[in-house]
Amino acid sequence: MTSVVARIPGDRPVFSVEFMPPRDDADELRLWNAIRSLEGLDPAFVSVTYGAGGSSRDRTIRTTGRVVTETTLVSMAHLTAVDHSVAELRNVIGWYASLGIRNVLALRGDPPGDPNGEWVKHPEGLEYAEELVSLVRSLGDFCVGVSAFPYGHPRSADLDEDTRYLVSKLRAGADFAIAQLFFEADDFLRLRDRVAAAGCETLLLPGVMPLTTPRILSKTVELSGADVPASLAGRLDPLAGDAKAFREEGMNVTTELCERLLAEGVPSLHFYTFNRSKATKEIVVDRLGLAPGRSQLRSVG
Repeated sequence: MTSVVARIPGDRPVFSVEFMPPRDDADELRLWNAIRSLEGLDPAFVSVTYGAGGSSRDRTIRTTGRVVTETTLVSMAHLTAVDHSVAELRNVIGWYASLGIRNVLALRGDPPGDPNGEWVKHPEGLEYAEELVSLVRSLGDFCVGVSAFPYGHPRSADLDEDTRYLVSKLRAGADFAIAQLFFEADDFLRLRDRVAAAGCETLLLPGVMPLTTPRILSKTVELSGADVPASLAGRLDPLAGDAKAFREEGMNVTTELCERLLAEGVPSLHFYTFNRSKATKEIVVDRLGLAPGRSQLRSVG
């Protein structure tokens, strides 16, 4: 199985996509329509989330397995320490390996029920993400990723402390990191600079979600932990009552963000899709010119 790092050449921009496990039959149909729609664009990899608090782990494992066995896509498995003993984690990792999955995003995960609640590890589990990274690496030839937080993790005292935690995960054996959502390119670029200043060379991918609706904008606030910048609010707030106009301007904002990131040398964009393909496909193909087929990808500067 090809590794995530090998799929990001660095001399031309690529992209990856993230899906959520389906909640019901209708959601599963929507998910697979999105997967099939994006498959022809040859993303660097696709990932499927565990869901808040590990609540959807069984569907995540099943969906990740289907991606491997039924598509041509490179699959990255999510794995969290939430409510897992080490023995259970070993079993899940072994199951992934049996399917040929060699890319794992290792996350400590949020407390079940309340992402901002107190973290309590499983009595026979792990406390920190770096321990999960070490466990995955000890069990085979895996390419391991971790999460990064442009505004700092909510439980970090400040950005310096947050950077130390990120660097510790990378030095525990992680090959790359994917940044949570952010609003402005400089927010991600400052994160990249902090990691570099700590003497850590790594592949750092920005998380992007097309701002197509006010609900998506609110979700970005929730997931990033940051308020909407005044400049962005000034562009989008007046359009909240006009769905078509909001989507168009939101897509403009997202495209501008992606163009700036690529111009700053970011080698790949990681799109959060909400299990829909239209907006991501429009940005990747129509707005950025990342045409189907990796041989046709061009640099944006």
